[in-house]
Amino acid sequence: MTMRQFYDWQTAGGGDDVSLLVATLERREIPWCMIGGLAVNYWAKEPMATADVDVVIALERVDEAVKALRAAGFTAKKFKWSVNLKGRSKVSVQISTEEVYREFPARSTPADIHGILMRVASLQDTLRGKILAWQDTERRASKRQKDLLDMMRLVEAHPKLRKQLPPDLAQKITG
Repeated sequence: MTMRQFYDWQTAGGGDDVSLLVATLERREIPWCMIGGLAVNYWAKEPMATADVDVVIALERVDEAVKALRAAGFTAKKFKWSVNLKGRSKVSVQISTEEVYREFPARSTPADIHGILMRVASLQDTLRGKILAWQDTERRASKRQKDLLDMMRLVEAHPKLRKQLPPDLAQKITG
């Protein structure tokens, strides 16, 4: 079984939705990149299947991107800090519109994740995004634990990142 087949099996065809998202943004030359779990999968040693797809789009082009993604078959719902998209699979796409992610697309790198070519946040930006997510005390405890695990995976694969962690977080991750 290929990585793409495994991802599709885990997400009921999520690879098609992710590929459609990527193709739609690329066709319009909209600056974007994956953050969150998919970016962690690229930088960590071993990927994990996730049905959550977190993406950052150049803030001034979010409306254009959402319109194009709706035309491609996604449904969209706007929230204060995000636009959530749903395609045909179990994949949930969240476009983050928080200012802190503004520069991430400019520093992104091409990546092959689950057999799908895409752009991901830089290693440092991926860690930064995970730190910010973990520090958000309004997030569900289970999500914050996953953020902690993702940071552990990043530090295991790239030990030099440990020095970029806040001291309390470094203690939790590396003991």
